Amino acid sequence: MTEDLEFERIEGNVSLIPLGGLGEFGLNMMVYETENDIIVVDTGFMLPNADMPGVDLIFPDIHYLVERQEKIRGILLTHGHEDHIGALFYVLRQLDVPVYGTQLTLAIASGRLREYNVLSKAQLNTIAPGDTVELGDFSAEFIHVTHSIPDTVAIALRTPIGVIVHTGDFKFDMTPVDGKLSDIQTLARLGTEGVLLLVSDSTNAERLGQTPSERSIYGAIDTIFQKAEQKLFLCTFSSSLHRIQQFIELADMHRRLVAVTGRSLLNNIRTATELGYLNVNPDYLIDARDVSMFKPHELVILSTGSQGEPRSAMSLMALDNHPFLKVEHGDTVVISARIIPGNEKAIGNVVNHLLRRGAKIYHERNADVHVSGHGSSEDLKLMLNLLQPKFFMPMHGEYQNLMRHAELAESVGIPSNNIKVAEDGELILLTPETCEVFGREGRSGRVFVDGKPEFELEDIVLRDRIQLSEDGIVVPIVVLHSDAGDGNQASEASSQEENISTDSDSKTGLNAGQIEIISRGFVYMDKSEELIEEAKEITLRVIENLSDEQREETEAVQDEIRSALRRFFSKQMQRTPLIFPVVMRV
Repeated sequence: MTEDLEFERIEGNVSLIPLGGLGEFGLNMMVYETENDIIVVDTGFMLPNADMPGVDLIFPDIHYLVERQEKIRGILLTHGHEDHIGALFYVLRQLDVPVYGTQLTLAIASGRLREYNVLSKAQLNTIAPGDTVELGDFSAEFIHVTHSIPDTVAIALRTPIGVIVHTGDFKFDMTPVDGKLSDIQTLARLGTEGVLLLVSDSTNAERLGQTPSERSIYGAIDTIFQKAEQKLFLCTFSSSLHRIQQFIELADMHRRLVAVTGRSLLNNIRTATELGYLNVNPDYLIDARDVSMFKPHELVILSTGSQGEPRSAMSLMALDNHPFLKVEHGDTVVISARIIPGNEKAIGNVVNHLLRRGAKIYHERNADVHVSGHGSSEDLKLMLNLLQPKFFMPMHGEYQNLMRHAELAESVGIPSNNIKVAEDGELILLTPETCEVFGREGRSGRVFVDGKPEFELEDIVLRDRIQLSEDGIVVPIVVLHSDAGDGNQASEASSQEENISTDSDSKTGLNAGQIEIISRGFVYMDKSEELIEEAKEITLRVIENLSDEQREETEAVQDEIRSALRRFFSKQMQRTPLIFPVVMRV
């Protein structure tokens, strides 16, 4: 950004920069900035898709914040789902700033902070719905909303130019599992006082009607309990605590013992129980390692792996690789979670393996075993009507979700010119009279992690992996001689040993028979002899046409070979493998 752009951006306005969560599911992170202060709402991560080989986690790129960390007054967390708090440890490794969240949210986040040795330096501040926190130019009021996890809040930000409401994830559940309704009164009061900008969850914008209550699946799960004759496996997100509470209540009612598998699920159940957010009868809990000691019809196993994650408990059981739990013929498996776009194939593979083991499978496409924690179109319109904002910006979802939410906002009376659909990295400038997308922050984007979070992948590495998976690799191996005469003698000796042609180039001492080409994942060498021989001839001609100076530069030789072979393979095969020439000198 230029200095002029920086001055115009902060003079007499509030700016918003989404560092994640606009254009995808997950990675939720929004930056609000005035001339003097910055606050950040949520720090989520995202799991990789199938087209990201070797990537374990995806974080928002936070260079923008690192460069301005002296302005950051706090990180505000809306709730405890990983797509909103999963990157907190990564952020706090680079930023020493206070964090604000509800009791359960911070308790769940603390587990990950402890795991990565960040907890000791974290400044965690517990708030409750109804609290207000002063943060420089911002005043943040926390408002209870219903979701699939307790202790979820929306945030009203009072700024020098007006009120901004950031909903986080929400729906209007009239019969919540914990009995705590959304604070509609506060939302209506804010609407009456005047809201300058609403930034709202778009996850289910394309779904008609109102999202059913979490309690609506109780009857269907109860019926499955009644029908299950052997072990009953219940698989859901580890942080879907309202869902887990219903599972535990039904297990108690049907006199089944409960075993839990999956580290995150165990930790969340333990934390929520200690804090009073889960009501668990300890007499009905058993160690998952002791399952074999009980009869199958006496058991319920709570498991992670609802998205087909390769190392999750359910995936391991589906492949019969779990160390002490087995899915056997006649068992029942319930996958009680939304299929996140991009995970269809992974989940399908798990289901197929479970069916091969003779299990009965229930999931959201064949039974009423899941209900979303996000508001559908009527919930979203209700939020818009309660708050009556002057300007509106949709967040959380793919671009089609954002666009549909924009249409809903227009349908309830917000002028189209006052609705702004933005994407990650774009700079939104808000004044009392305008809300405009002004430009793009150049250092925004995604950070790919391979293994441990400190091992960040550059984009070029990921592109190479994708190309390797699609087109394979070709390695030409060339030995160059430092002296032409000696090279000819060495070439003749080598050729006699290998019973190959000795017609060598006078300058290089090489012939095509002395050039080796190795291929993996590109062509089957034994059935592609003509192609490989022609590639050797091309490599030889490249070396012959190099000047003496070029031939002395190993990188120059490699580049010329790579370019020539790339053109050749693209023309012959319509494929472009990764080409790694190896040039050795003797």
